[in-house]
Amino acid sequence: MNHSQTNDEQGYKITAAEFVISAVRPEQLPEDALPEIALAGRSNVGKSSLINKMIQRKALARTSSQPGKTQQLNYYRINEQLYFVDFPGYGYAKVSKVQREKWGQIIEAYIRDRKQLKLLLLIIDIRHPPTKDDCLMYEWLKHHGIPVCIVATKSDKIPRGKWDKHVKMVKETLQAESTDPVVLFSSETGNGREDLWDVIRRVSAK
Repeated sequence: MNHSQTNDEQGYKITAAEFVISAVRPEQLPEDALPEIALAGRSNVGKSSLINKMIQRKALARTSSQPGKTQQLNYYRINEQLYFVDFPGYGYAKVSKVQREKWGQIIEAYIRDRKQLKLLLLIIDIRHPPTKDDCLMYEWLKHHGIPVCIVATKSDKIPRGKWDKHVKMVKETLQAESTDPVVLFSSETGNGREDLWDVIRRVSAK
């Protein structure tokens, strides 16, 4: 457990952050009814780095050098107020069809049945158009009525003057609804961290 205090320079104070469980079955999911913020995206899009930057920890969320390795729903409890739920990365070619289908069933059941799910962060690499898997995930979330925030990561990798063009590309490829927030984010610089916390706090309070 990691309960060291960190005071972020941008004003959001993380007083407690801990890894709780890697769940593979519904009965393993926490029962304390805290709001849950899930993260979905293709393998290697930087979900673990995003979690670490959001909570100002260097390595609470474990980044893997082997794409497709995360096969569970990884739960992180933040400030005793909410959970980040890290989904398995999708779209990695070396993962077997059987394994992909198994992950799909876990995620589908979670999205369909989990009352604590308040928001899903769809993580996209801003440098590239969303993949077919990203588009399918977005359609699926809309079908189930799940609130979505699109997080365009790696914003430090392209010039600031091109951000708008790339965001437009992301939104058009996903056919995103205009009401869905889009946050530009960088795990390197922290750009977008406070904006994303604002979205999460707003949704968690409902």
